[in-house]
Amino acid sequence: MFVGHYSVAFAVKNERNKIPLWVLFVAVQLLDFLWAPFVLLGIEKVRIVPGITATSPLDLYYMPYTHSLIGALVWSGLAFAIYKAGRRAKASNAAALLVSFAVFSHWILDLVVHRPDLAIYDDTLKVGFGLWNYKGLEFGLEIAILIGGIIIYLRRNALSVARKSGIMIFGVVLILIQTTSTFGGRPLSSDRVVAITALVFYTLFAGVAFLLEKRQRKEA
Repeated sequence: MFVGHYSVAFAVKNERNKIPLWVLFVAVQLLDFLWAPFVLLGIEKVRIVPGITATSPLDLYYMPYTHSLIGALVWSGLAFAIYKAGRRAKASNAAALLVSFAVFSHWILDLVVHRPDLAIYDDTLKVGFGLWNYKGLEFGLEIAILIGGIIIYLRRNALSVARKSGIMIFGVVLILIQTTSTFGGRPLSSDRVVAITALVFYTLFAGVAFLLEKRQRKEA
């Protein structure tokens, strides 16, 4: 799962909970934000195995700290505490819980697409439904839930015409990036390239979300 994770960020955001969209963009990818430096530091492991699934060549054979069920729950709990503390009086328990849910949603969506490489705890009892073995179905699901999340976002938030246009253009860009990744991406050369690429894209997407909201505030 790649851009489909952002469906949760879009769907969760509304004016009542006041969670910045960029925070939700970081939250839904937090496990991968952590996974990438863990790979670079040799704490977690991935290797390139072309053909291991129809969609992804990644053999994610050791990632107990970020992508085990217990690990995901721990990071979700920490996200709740950090958001609550960072926002202070501005953050309700409900908003902090939504941030926590956004973090945990990453594991749930990964469970659908991954082969059995998601441990329940440590490196034990690995699960995964394996939709990555069905390229067309996985791509369709990814795009469908992203579009669904954007539609919910547009309906639940009072946006200027310019911001609506910006969000829709951003959505199209995400779809194009997913299309390239699924059907025409360059062969990945190493675990370091995978980790660095992930960090660059996730940071870039969160930055775009921040700029879109900043523009809306100026217009208001």
